[in-house]
Amino acid sequence: MSGPSVADPAGVRPTAGIVHTRSPHSVSETVDLLTEAIHAAGATLFTVIDHSGEAERAGLSLRDTKLLIFGNPVGGTPAMVAAPLAAIDLPLKVLVWQDDGGAVWMSHLDPHWLADRHGLTAEMTAPFAAAGALAGRVAARTGEK
Repeated sequence: MSGPSVADPAGVRPTAGIVHTRSPHSVSETVDLLTEAIHAAGATLFTVIDHSGEAERAGLSLRDTKLLIFGNPVGGTPAMVAAPLAAIDLPLKVLVWQDDGGAVWMSHLDPHWLADRHGLTAEMTAPFAAAGALAGRVAARTGEK
């Protein structure tokens, strides 16, 4: 499947401010492709949190779930200067996970929701659209890792 999906992930309720894009790749491949896309965009990948791996190390079970945290100070700093509490939602994040039906999704905060949440202008939150743009690029890559 390429491009953003209009369907919602199986087994989760709709949550305000969260956007989902279906990935045609496995969780691991999606993380690799997002990592490449983040670097190609000139952003910094700060970390990947392997929630499911940590759960397994604790003797628990969790669907394949990884969180990528990334950003660029040029994009985020002006928002944090204007609205200091925006720092709670920054840097940007993309959650890569598998739903109850086995589909892989990339979920992130909606930049319009973030603008409303922190009272920021559209210009100031334009860099926040990077998470969705990167997810869209990964979703469009088919037939390859």
